[in-house]
Amino acid sequence: MRQPIRVELESGKTYFWCECGRSQSQPFCDGSHKGTPYQPLKFTAENNETRFLCACKDTENAPFCDGNHAR
Repeated sequence: MRQPIRVELESGKTYFWCECGRSQSQPFCDGSHKGTPYQPLKFTAENNETRFLCACKDTENAPFCDGNHAR
């Protein structure tokens, strides 16, 4: 079971969330998806805030954790 990863997001900053699970920089993309059908999810933080990003890749609210890892 992969637990969510706590991150500090900066308002207005763009992030790329890893969808493939191969990144060594979880929860963010490091390009390890190359050669797979996966692409990172681009998102921009709306506020300066602490959020939990999904690490199990089973969330229905990507890139944010929705608790599916515990089900």
